[in-house]
Amino acid sequence: MRHINFTLLLAACLMAGCQPDGRDVEQPAIIDYGNNTCPADCEQFHTGDTIHFCYQFTDNEELGNYNIEIHNNFDHHTHSTSSVECDQEADKVPVNPWIFNHDYSIPEGSKNYTAQLDIAIPDDADPGDYHFMVRLTDRAGWQQLRSVAIKLLP
Repeated sequence: MRHINFTLLLAACLMAGCQPDGRDVEQPAIIDYGNNTCPADCEQFHTGDTIHFCYQFTDNEELGNYNIEIHNNFDHHTHSTSSVECDQEADKVPVNPWIFNHDYSIPEGSKNYTAQLDIAIPDDADPGDYHFMVRLTDRAGWQQLRSVAIKLLP
């Protein structure tokens, strides 16, 4: 009888996405927020404008924090998180590229969180191709990455 109870407990734990010792082994998820998802692949913004960031985050146990990084893609490197191909300008040397890198906390105990914030684009940023990257980490340390190609216009 004890063997059957242990087997049932082990099966339930594995179906719930955890190890028998209780460790979280699942990555968190970055989910599009329907028509309000922003930024989306190939979306264009003007220097001096604002990007209204909006994505949904989920985790099976507990979310931790997230980071937003924006950097130029003037050399056309890739982070391979999207299959979408955007029109790109010719390679160029950055003069005054926009670099943005900030960490944000998620309320403790959250399994679901809608991240929304406004990010001001500097007036004097080099126009061109950029990557908008979101790194989501859960409390156990698992991470998910989403990289979106955007374009800044003058």
